[in-house]
Amino acid sequence: MERERGIMQETLRFQLVEGGRDRDLDAFARDVKTGLTSSPKRLPCRYFYDREGSYLFEAICRQPEYYLPRAERESLVRGAAEMVSGCAPGTVLIELGSGSATKTRVLIEALLARQKSLRYIPIDISRAILEESCHELLRDFPALDVTAMACEYQEGLARLNGAAGAPKLILWLGSNIGNLERVEATRFLRQIGGLMSPADHLLVTIDLRKERAVLDSAYDDSQGFTARFNLNLLVRINRELGGRFDIRTFRHRAFYNEGPGRIEMYLVSSRPQCVPIDDLGIEVSFAEGEAIHTEDSYKYSLAEIDALAGAAGLRVERQWFDGGRRLSVNLLAHAPSPTGSSPMREEGRGERGE
Repeated sequence: MERERGIMQETLRFQLVEGGRDRDLDAFARDVKTGLTSSPKRLPCRYFYDREGSYLFEAICRQPEYYLPRAERESLVRGAAEMVSGCAPGTVLIELGSGSATKTRVLIEALLARQKSLRYIPIDISRAILEESCHELLRDFPALDVTAMACEYQEGLARLNGAAGAPKLILWLGSNIGNLERVEATRFLRQIGGLMSPADHLLVTIDLRKERAVLDSAYDDSQGFTARFNLNLLVRINRELGGRFDIRTFRHRAFYNEGPGRIEMYLVSSRPQCVPIDDLGIEVSFAEGEAIHTEDSYKYSLAEIDALAGAAGLRVERQWFDGGRRLSVNLLAHAPSPTGSSPMREEGRGERGE
């Protein structure tokens, strides 16, 4: 009886809003056809995250070479109280790309130490991961209510009208901003800023430029999880679009391109071949060594972060670092009007790697 009551209360505190499955499949088919008939070939990285891809990414995050989750968690644990210190009572927590929400727990705890209840709105493309993570959160935090959105960022942001009147803390963790070209990142930050009142904040993790060897190994781990994650795009095409890719004839390639400051990821054909994709009515020809570009991951200097925020009409209010200063967690707010004075940016206490 007690267990049934707990499940009922959990259900009452959970709402799932799902994007259109047909629209998603149509977009996937359209983007695959466009990308694989282009020269050079490409596939959008947002399609990594089907159920299998999401679980593979969680495995990547546990690999010793992939420093980012540990560095980010270190920064969040050490700075969480400061990160939410400017939040008004009744703040709503919104997260873009929530995934398993393991790091989010640190900020949920910090907010619930300041207010009696909390509304959490995670936006993630994977319904399976959303449902699993949200039910775990609801069991662990009785004062939490969740409205989950299983859709892409753009659709989720467009549905946020219900939170328009409440103070907001928007999370964009995992350095996912790095997947956008620099101009696109500016444009998207400007869009988020358009949803923010002067009292709202955006907390965004941004990976920093660093040595090539560190980055190359981070995106090509010794256990091969990143390779499987990349190749899963072809598995998904086979399953959902009638593709006939022989996964054994493609290999994962990732390297750091230091000039533009980005990791580049590819799937490379090991031999000449022609691959039918039945549902699209096409055959895709590959030369030996020909690549499909699947992802970029941009890294930033501190000066580039300032420039990015400024171009989007925002400012870096505070900044936190892990002990090795491998990444930065940035609290962004609206930039002051031209007639106002610009407050000095602060670096979070205890985050200087001392």
